Amino acid sequence: MFGREKLPTKTPEQLRAMRRAGLVVGGCLEQLRGVVAPGMTTAHLDAVAEDFIRGRGAVPSFKGYHGFPGTLCVSVNEEVVHGIPGQRVIESGDLVSIDCGAIVDGWHGDSAITVAVGEVGAEDKALSRATEQAMWAGIGGFREGRGVYELGGDIEDSVRASGREAGLAFEIVDGYTGHGIGQQMHMEPTVYNERVSAAGPKIRVGATVAIEPMVTLGGCETHELEDDWTVVTDDGARAAHWEHTVALTEHGLWVLTALDGGEAELTARGLPFGPLD
Repeated sequence: MFGREKLPTKTPEQLRAMRRAGLVVGGCLEQLRGVVAPGMTTAHLDAVAEDFIRGRGAVPSFKGYHGFPGTLCVSVNEEVVHGIPGQRVIESGDLVSIDCGAIVDGWHGDSAITVAVGEVGAEDKALSRATEQAMWAGIGGFREGRGVYELGGDIEDSVRASGREAGLAFEIVDGYTGHGIGQQMHMEPTVYNERVSAAGPKIRVGATVAIEPMVTLGGCETHELEDDWTVVTDDGARAAHWEHTVALTEHGLWVLTALDGGEAELTARGLPFGPLD
């Protein structure tokens, strides 16, 4: 099950380059959060994102990646990840997961948010909140000397705790993980969203990963639609997806795709905030 994966490190200059890409991604998602509304198509969201990214001298990471046609992955309700933007109309009550990537000077940033559109039920809000909290639990576990696979236990424990608190049976999507990131969007190592038996490669200063839990209100099983991209839950249950690209510096954690570098969340959790700028 587990190979001999590696967790490469970056120099401070390379981390700063990744931060520039991360700021484009974070700024794009912040704009989309404010734009998404009932009556809008997912293709319109995609066009807004492409204009934003290219307008800042960056290139969309996703467009053309293994033939993917969009700038964004836009996944609505029962769609978990890799939703192709198109003519689907967003409605009030939808949960819309937006995954965005950008390249600046050859370096990637990758992040995702889930947006509750209009009047959304309490269970859906709890699902998105639990998924976001699990992402931050994984970020908080990204510490020097740990095995990177151990983040899966941090994420799973957070999801289970959120479920108990909300009185809901959240499930972590089976078979999908986070990843290393740098001059490629997807690199070694695997970043698990569940507890696994191996510890994985040791986390070192200069390491960067994308942490991205995907959680449902139903079962953990999924399948791809006929478009060979869009992943949906087998039981039609709603899903949420949150992601950040994070670096470990000599000073602490630097969330490269958060506009504030992660300062607010990290400080609130008593975790070391370690930007290089």
